[in-house]
Amino acid sequence: MRLKSPTIIFLLLFASAVLGQTDGRIVPVSGVKETGPIRSSGAYAEVLLRRTELQADIEAFLGDYTEENSKVIDARFELGILTKDLDRIYTVRPSETAKLTPALGKLIVRRAALETDLARLMRSYNKDHPEVKRAKRRVEIFAASIKEILG
Repeated sequence: MRLKSPTIIFLLLFASAVLGQTDGRIVPVSGVKETGPIRSSGAYAEVLLRRTELQADIEAFLGDYTEENSKVIDARFELGILTKDLDRIYTVRPSETAKLTPALGKLIVRRAALETDLARLMRSYNKDHPEVKRAKRRVEIFAASIKEILG
């Protein structure tokens, strides 16, 4: 079967768009960023592991609890933070993927857990409570370390 020229062009454009697909979205070829080195990094693996654990936890929690349960709220909060962190990891230039070490991934995962603890405390106490202040400081320390690495 012989394809006509416009059909071939369409198929090539469609294939190139699909190959540029990231996270379920089709990205124009000119906007494709090489994510291979990022996805094979230790930091990406650490964050993805924790995000996957949280997704599984949420599924399990919803079998027993409602959306208003503190376990579900905390897991969704931490999941949101880690999703944003993965987006931030994707912004690292391919030439700088050496920064994406397992230690960075552990820092990101730990900071997300600390932010979740802080959010939980803030649901119970005001911002001037000593425990809230300590939790904020712990989050700031981890955030500063992450910023030092990623810039």
